[in-house]
Order: sequence, then C-alpha cells, then structure tokens
Amino acid sequence: MKRRSLLWLTTLVLVLSMFLAACGGDKKTATNTKNNNEDKKGSEQADSGPQDGGTLTYAMESEFKGLLNVNFYDSSSDAEIIGLFDDTLIDYDENLKPQPNIADWKTDDNKVYTFTFQKGVKWQNGEELKVQDWQFALETIAKIGPEHPRWTNVNTIEGATAFNEGKADHISGVEVVDDYTIKITFDKARVNNLENLWTYPLSRKEFEGMDPKKMAESEQVRTKPVGLGPYKVTKVIPGESVELTRFDDYWKGKPHIEKIIVKVIDGSLTVGELQNGGVDMTAFHPTLLPEIEKLDNVRVEKVPGLSYYYIGFKLGHFDGKKNVMDLPKYQNKKLRQAMLYAINRDEWVKAFFSGLGSPINRPVPTSHWIAADNKDLPNDYKYDPEKAKQLLDEAGYKDVDGDGFREDPDGKKFVVNFAHYDTGNPTYEARAKAMTQYWEEVGLKSKLTMTDVNLYYDQLEKDDPSIEVFYGGWGTGADPDPLPLWGKEAVWNYPRWVNDDSEKLLKDAVDISVVGTDQEKRKQLYVDWQKLFNEEVPALPIAELYDVYAVSKRVQDVKYDVSGSNSPAEWWIKQ
Repeated sequence: MKRRSLLWLTTLVLVLSMFLAACGGDKKTATNTKNNNEDKKGSEQADSGPQDGGTLTYAMESEFKGLLNVNFYDSSSDAEIIGLFDDTLIDYDENLKPQPNIADWKTDDNKVYTFTFQKGVKWQNGEELKVQDWQFALETIAKIGPEHPRWTNVNTIEGATAFNEGKADHISGVEVVDDYTIKITFDKARVNNLENLWTYPLSRKEFEGMDPKKMAESEQVRTKPVGLGPYKVTKVIPGESVELTRFDDYWKGKPHIEKIIVKVIDGSLTVGELQNGGVDMTAFHPTLLPEIEKLDNVRVEKVPGLSYYYIGFKLGHFDGKKNVMDLPKYQNKKLRQAMLYAINRDEWVKAFFSGLGSPINRPVPTSHWIAADNKDLPNDYKYDPEKAKQLLDEAGYKDVDGDGFREDPDGKKFVVNFAHYDTGNPTYEARAKAMTQYWEEVGLKSKLTMTDVNLYYDQLEKDDPSIEVFYGGWGTGADPDPLPLWGKEAVWNYPRWVNDDSEKLLKDAVDISVVGTDQEKRKQLYVDWQKLFNEEVPALPIAELYDVYAVSKRVQDVKYDVSGSNSPAEWWIKQ
C-alpha cells in the first residue's frame, strides 16, 4: 500500500515557493557517459528486484524551521523531513480516500468511531506504540487550545472544550478500551469527522511531564525527534541538513536504503547538483524545468498540485479564541476586487513559473472534487486594469493631489504595504515587485517589504502591524473542508476574515443532518461558499501550480501522484 505524503494529508500547511535558478553545466558529457553505463548496469540489476544499501541525498531549497514533529510543524520544508521518519495511523489512496495503516476503524453513525491499532509497532526509541500515545497527542493539542493550529482537528471531539477549559481531567470523548483499542466520540455526526480528526500520536516517553506550550522548543522536536517511520533522525544541523538512518525495526519491514541525507541547497545549484550526482531527489521550481529536462541522469515527475497561492489582507486580529475583523484599511470590497483585476496573472505565472500553473478565482485547487467551475463563479478576474480603475473610482480612491497616485476616500495618502517572505532567492523579490507594479499602474502607491521567511510567518501568525497585505500559499489536505483555514475560530485564518454566511455554509457542508451522505449536496454548499469568497475576496486567489520533482535514475520505485510520494521504505538504489 502506498503511504502518502504527510505534507498533503495531515492538514493544511504553508507553501513556500522554490527557487528560480539558471545553471548550465560543462560536466554534462562526461557525467552522462558515466550515467549511461550506470543505467545499463542498473537496468540489468533491476530485473532481480530491489537492492539494499546506499545513501540517498534529498535536497530542499527552503531552509527548514526545525519543528520536526508532526504535532507541531507548520511549514512544508519541515513536513518533507517528517515524511521520511514518521508514519501515519491512517493512509490515503490516489483518490484521497482514507485507508487503514497503523490503525483500522469502524463506525455505525459517523459520530462514534472505534479504532484498532496494529500490535508491535515501535517508536524509534524502542517503545511500543499504544493508543495512549494518541490520547496523549489529542490532549496535548486540546490543552493548548485555540492557539494550536490543529485545535480545529480536535475540538469536535466530545469534551475537548471542557478539557481545554480545565473542567475535566481527560477528554470525555476519548475512551481507551485497551492498549490497542480506542473509542472516539464526536460532539455530533459529521460527514468528515474521520478526515478532519488529528490522527497522529505523540510519544509519551519523550514528552510526558512537559508543558505542552514548551514542547515545540524542546530537543525532542528540534534536534532529537522520534517517529514511527522507516528512517530515524541521527543528526540535525539546524537550517542546514538532517541525517537519517534506516530503522531496522520499522513495522512494515526493514527499508532498502541505508541512509538519507537531507540538505538545504542554494536554488542556483540545483541543476548542477542533479547533474553531477550531488543530489538524488528534490522538488524544484517550475522555472528550472527546461534545464532539468535536459539531464539524461534524471527523470522529471509532474503531478497536479493541491496547493494554491494567494495575496491576503489583514482585516483584523486573533484574540486567542477567535478572529475579530476590526482593521479598517482593506474593508472595502471594491478595493480588494480592483487589486485583483489589476494583476496580469497569466503573464506573472508564465514569467515566474514557466507557465506550469494557471490563475484561479477560488481558494480551492482544481484537483479537489469540491472545486467550483469557473463559469459558476460571479467574477472572472481576468486582467482588466480599466475595470480596476473603475472600481477604485467607485470606491472613492482618487488622485486628489495630482501626484499620479490615488488617495483614500478621506483624501489621505494611501499606500499598499505589501509583504513577502525572503529566502535569499532573487526571483522572490522580482515576482513581488511585479505585483506592486501592477497596482501602481492603476494608481495605487505600493511599498514592498521582504522579510526573512521564518520571521515572516511569526509576524503573520501574531498579527504584527507591520504586515498589511501579504503573499502566502496553502497546501490542502485530503479532506477539502476549508473551515480550518477560513473559519471564525481558525488560527490559520491569517486575513482574520469573519463572515456569518461563510461560517454557516462551511459548517452545513459537514453536518450530516444537513447533507447526509450525499456528496453532491455537500459539494453544492462548497460551491456556494466559493461564490461568496469570489465576490468578497478577503484574499486574492492568484494561481495553482503543478508539483514538479526531479529524481535520479539510480533511485528506483519512487512514485508520485496528486497526494505526494509513496513511502521511502519502498525506494531503493541501484548498487
């Protein structure tokens, strides 16, 4: 059974675009000759089946934050590493449907679920996994409460809120039957209770007795993580590299590859590193595609993405429990719509993503079954600067002092303060500047701030007043429910958008008393929600992209689909 990427299937994670690089290579002829010989030798060996041994080098172009535990990570680069050394209770197939993995389940009513764990599954510290480890994870998140981004994956369990408020010693809806059986009762039956549930245990041996709010800073998360997967972390150099070695007691059997090295590389080196064998696998920015496709020792995998990019507006703040929409600057809907009409997204995607993507008018990737057809949405935000100017005029944003830029409706200077994360990749600033140029062309004075990527998301999460308009991306989970991102209580609702109609549509879409098990009825509610979002644009949907990967031809049995890669335990290297 294929094991899907944690990146896509746990929940929603931040998506950081990768580097633009242009790198030729004068070693190509010699390298290709060598690789052709190796390919021939490997092809002969491949006929005899997987081989054990070897070291695989896995590269990433964005520095990882170092939150190397699935219960605490919030970036795609950390998720890539976690996916190599941890495993999931439930799995997903190529249609994003849940499948048993470590745990199986049964339910009669979508409200009460009984989960049964496989016996003999070992943590990498030698402890056996038991259902109490999952109970521990759920209660750790519930104890932190709304400030924890996975609270929305826990707070639907009966008694979770009472536990968070200190009114109970345990979550009443979590009942340990025995070491391998656990019963979860939700506060109500929902269509997606299983898909929304947080299904990742936390080792009690590693964290018991620790303040949940301090766990993310512990060495068990930062430098000595422990998982259930086929590889175990043996060395972490923060922000630079991670060394993983084969976990011989992996519950599905000993993996093939001896060691995996994850290293952060400058994006300008990606093509050269792939060409000379310094890197075996990497996701890469679409702009590198023409160069990488020329490499004879590498194959390219392209799959439809489950992520999208957007430009958000800070409309309010998070008060610790819910979003409050109280910042006035971008409350005018026509202003936000005008800023989207002003952007030539086709040109922008072609220039900065090799055309391996397309503009979208909704915050749902086309790959998901709930995605609304463009013709059903009230607005198709095709590039139309005249329409943008018209909307700005109607909203009262006019140039009253004759300097070429518009003042706000009160006649005061108006500047779009646009923030973008910085990883050292020069193309990030170029693409961000392109946005400000589009806005200035319709008379909106704009100022760009590039901020270190880790500081950037800290500021975003804490509603730092220095961020007003921001660039971001989300990877969606197996369940398409947008509530964890756009709900009133969602801490990841960075724009702090609060809309009663939105809240009702999203909650009705998962309420089994409203939609039953009728998938079309559920989809229609999501389509209605996308119409609302398309009209209100609390964030500007920008584009969705293909995910592209480069894999050395010496690495075998690596498979990708819309949900990510298969398990690294299945990969092997031609010896």
